[in-house]
Amino acid sequence: MADTDNIFPPSQGGTPGFATNTASAPEVAAPNAAPKALGTDDAAKSTNTLSEAKQQVKEGATKVQQQAVDKIHALAGDGKAKAGSALDQVAQLLNDAAGQVDEKLGSQYGQYARSAADTVTSFSGAIKDKDVEELIDDARAFVTKSPAVAIGIAAALGFVLARVVQSGVETRQSVDAAA
Repeated sequence: MADTDNIFPPSQGGTPGFATNTASAPEVAAPNAAPKALGTDDAAKSTNTLSEAKQQVKEGATKVQQQAVDKIHALAGDGKAKAGSALDQVAQLLNDAAGQVDEKLGSQYGQYARSAADTVTSFSGAIKDKDVEELIDDARAFVTKSPAVAIGIAAALGFVLARVVQSGVETRQSVDAAA
């Protein structure tokens, strides 16, 4: 066994011990002793600093959240305007095609095309006239009322969007190949 008497300083009785050696580690020498309390000034400063930091974080988070909401509303407004313009163009195409349908298939089918153009035009006007929040509420109500139709519309729009993107990519590749 190793001789531990020369490692630890001897206590007053000449035997090694921890009770009298409190200079380097008081928590080891007296583990049940109460820890020294911070001064009341230090504790108050610490609490104030913590409260100020929490308040700054809350204010920063609120500011960022408001900026995000404002940006989303601006983007939604731009999207609403673009959707209204696109629907107006679709209605114009349907009206233009109605004349050709009259000549080739008869006036009854041309009237169907005109009716579809009028419906698209009224839908475009409704989109332009409503606020973004109203449009979101209408969409929620529609999905709640008939979820199967909403899923079908979403699938159809996804298919159309995929075709548009694919044709754009193919056109871009053909232009790059020709260059």
